[in-house]
Amino acid sequence: MQETLKIGFLGAGDIANLHAEAIRKLPGAELKGLWNRTASKGEEKAARYGCIAYLTEDDLLNDPEIDAVFILTNVETHYRYTVKAAKAGKHILIEKPVADTLDELEKLKKVVDDAKVKCMPVHNYIYEPGVKRLHDMIHEGALGDITQFYMLYNIFHAEDNRVRYPGVIHQILTHHVYTMLYLAGRPQSVSCMKSTINATIAPQENLAMAIMKMENGAISHLCASFTGDDHAGEPWTCMMKVMGTKGSAKYSYRDWVINEPNGPHSQTYYCYPESIRNTATYFIENVLQKGDAPLSSLEDSIVCQRIIDACEISAIQGIHINIQ
Repeated sequence: MQETLKIGFLGAGDIANLHAEAIRKLPGAELKGLWNRTASKGEEKAARYGCIAYLTEDDLLNDPEIDAVFILTNVETHYRYTVKAAKAGKHILIEKPVADTLDELEKLKKVVDDAKVKCMPVHNYIYEPGVKRLHDMIHEGALGDITQFYMLYNIFHAEDNRVRYPGVIHQILTHHVYTMLYLAGRPQSVSCMKSTINATIAPQENLAMAIMKMENGAISHLCASFTGDDHAGEPWTCMMKVMGTKGSAKYSYRDWVINEPNGPHSQTYYCYPESIRNTATYFIENVLQKGDAPLSSLEDSIVCQRIIDACEISAIQGIHINIQ
């Protein structure tokens, strides 16, 4: 690769702003250009970022100067663009969910392996320093044997906003599951329930909870809700807690709050944009430049999808599911 890594974006939505900000701060990287489905928006973002706007995705993927591609489009297109990028010999950072189905993920991994390129999912929560500290405490044995893992998310999303998203099982519990895999390990079984509250135009669930029995006997409780903000004492806006036989530890979005709205949220929870920037930085500095492994891999995405699929089946059929 070149001394300065040249990056290309497929997709220029809001999330691209945070990835572009991270690249701008890295001396060894440059955002060469982007492509967006709506050309006028792509040109506007390219002017803002100081890069070029490609006419088509193939123009970007066939540019020999591009070392790596960030796939920032809607999830329905992730599989197609990742396959094209891998076959073009580009390293890939891909937003989550990585693909729509388990079958797509397994095929995608084979294409990436055959192309011998690096592909890292944006499992951004685990690139937060506080979450890394939790991981180190757990894996160094400071908390003893883990007995309970909790991850809770209660941030209001208006219906006209969430109508663009899948339900919270795919949109939010995906974050919970890869974080659980990173911190607490794999589950062996799951029970999940979901509900749609106060809906007129968005029928997908806006509330879901899953209880999982882990391989080591611990119990995990995952909750995702767009139905309202939690402003009670010690609010469960976005929080994770790990309890063990020798101690416990907590991480919370509410420890870093800016009292200004940011898109659909009533406040700016600083951990979220920081985690996106951290992920892009790790991909460039650690994975591409140093050759380190991602903290969460495509293999983890496959395991994550199996768990999410089990949650969906459990919630629809009202049964307890054993996870393969």
